[in-house]
Amino acid sequence: MQKAVILLVEGKRAGQYTAVPALEKAGHQLKLCHTGTAAIKTLKDFEPHLIIFNAATMRTNGARTCRRLKKSNGELPIIHVRAAGEAEDPDADADVYLEQPFTPRKLLNRVKDLLPIDHAIEETVRYGHISLYLSKKSVDAGNGESRLTPKLAHLLEQFLRYPCQVLTRRELMQRVWKTDYIGDTRTLDVHIRWVREHIEENPAKPQFLKTVRGKGYILAIPSDLK
Repeated sequence: MQKAVILLVEGKRAGQYTAVPALEKAGHQLKLCHTGTAAIKTLKDFEPHLIIFNAATMRTNGARTCRRLKKSNGELPIIHVRAAGEAEDPDADADVYLEQPFTPRKLLNRVKDLLPIDHAIEETVRYGHISLYLSKKSVDAGNGESRLTPKLAHLLEQFLRYPCQVLTRRELMQRVWKTDYIGDTRTLDVHIRWVREHIEENPAKPQFLKTVRGKGYILAIPSDLK
């Protein structure tokens, strides 16, 4: 996993909700601040890859501070962590919102998603005859490479990492669009169609990426094509 320099803002008494152990175990370098004011001052002479504002450990939801941090550097990604049961505050202007409780792996995956691409490392995910090149955001399904948008690459990655498993609409919306909202999944349906255009001979009659009615989608390649 690519290592990051992270500005972590969380309360002094974070206890079981601290993000420090998971981030340090993954090898990330941390600069810890206990108040929003300290974080804003620190950012003047400190350049992290991203910020994690752990509002679940503080007396404030941090929306105003997150906006100020984003304003100081619009390119700096922010992960906003809120307490269980609290409503998501879009005014925080964060890139990713997480609600406690969640696993350390989920946090690390969100960090990974926000890191700049290291072009010196080309990670490839393969299943059968399909190869996805994560850094280049391209796929080769036997007819040469074709470029993908970041969302398409992330969506295809889910199926390649979990082949022969039904991935529900909720799971895909959570993993790719970072939302639990599934009231309107037309965006997902359109992206599924676009993925099929890259990996299927006839996208209108898919052989590999199939719809499981009432559940979601599954990527399964016949053994003779693997």
